[in-house]
Amino acid sequence: MIERQESDELFTFIANYHSLTSSKDAKLLKSLTLEATIDYLSLGIEPTKTTFWVQSDVPQVLELYWILSKFTPMGLLERAHSYKDKVAKGILSSHALFSYPVLMAADILLLDTQKVPVGKDQIQHIEMTRDIATKFNNEYGDIFTMPEYIVDDEVATIVGIDGEKMSKSYGNTIDIFMQEKALQKQCNKIISSSTPFGEPLEWEDCNIYKLASLFLNSDEKQELQVRYQSGKEGYGHFKKYLKELIWDEFEMAREKKAYYETHIDEVHDILKQGALKVGQIADKKMAKVREVVGL
Repeated sequence: MIERQESDELFTFIANYHSLTSSKDAKLLKSLTLEATIDYLSLGIEPTKTTFWVQSDVPQVLELYWILSKFTPMGLLERAHSYKDKVAKGILSSHALFSYPVLMAADILLLDTQKVPVGKDQIQHIEMTRDIATKFNNEYGDIFTMPEYIVDDEVATIVGIDGEKMSKSYGNTIDIFMQEKALQKQCNKIISSSTPFGEPLEWEDCNIYKLASLFLNSDEKQELQVRYQSGKEGYGHFKKYLKELIWDEFEMAREKKAYYETHIDEVHDILKQGALKVGQIADKKMAKVREVVGL
């Protein structure tokens, strides 16, 4: 996203409507929304280059969500992998969780989005968005742009400390902005094999290696592979190495975060300006949609 804002017109939002599928605490949701906003800004989202807003500040998306529901077959939603995975993980089943892909489709189609950067697990949702848009367009003409997904194969899915997909919903994340000691403790929790110290370690399926490789170039990856195979270091060494990689990578981001946390009015102004711009685009699109459906 940060790379693309240099060359493309990037639209980025905090999906707080979506988060209602798992959030029950109003104060916590407000706090986390602001925290996520600051995190994005700290990591490099530049409001002079990117339109940045909070989803609920553009409620037109909910009207489109309802209209698109008419063009969404039940069978399409029943095939959603994400829904099945979340329910299997113990997340409470609800209509909001079940219809999540329709709201995601509304997010995308409302702005005539052309390209959507996603992980591999979200490709199906983009395909579902295209299916819904096709049904609508077949009925009313070329109202919606057909979006395409963009996947970075090297980081399409990031592994969590338990070896599964990293997700806050699964409680297996490593917080970029942890204090250094807490970060080390979290890295120490990463599941690894039981190979005894002194023997060569396998790096191919090692969760520690997979996370460390996110921060390394090809030569550095090869050097790490040699260290794994030498038998001179154990998993504890590599967990400490991973902590150092993460800590060094995000030094500048921590400084920016400290700035934004003491300039909250500036953060709110950035979101306000983003919502105003998106709201104008949304109004134009919804005027067309209402006209063709008879509202």
